Amino acid sequence: PRTNALIYGRSGDAYVVVASDGGADEPPGWYKNLKANPEVELQVLADRFRARARDTAPDERPEMWREMVSHWPPYDDYQRRTEREIQVVVLERV
Repeated sequence: PRTNALIYGRSGDAYVVVASDGGADEPPGWYKNLKANPEVELQVLADRFRARARDTAPDERPEMWREMVSHWPPYDDYQRRTEREIQVVVLERV
């Protein structure tokens, strides 16, 4: 198990995070771990629960990207720094 504090947003009942790593050419280690094992435990304030991680679908990514940029505007700068599409990850309660 690993612990990572991340900026998060919401999409309905799900939580949303961004695998930016500051615009590095490789995604962050935590994202690689989620791809290998998408079952996670989240803690948001005092609420601790199990969730399943997935990448956003192409049709939902733009809206979720805008949501996350509203929380942390530098995400747009990070995307300009790299040729990879920075992944937006949805964490859905199970």
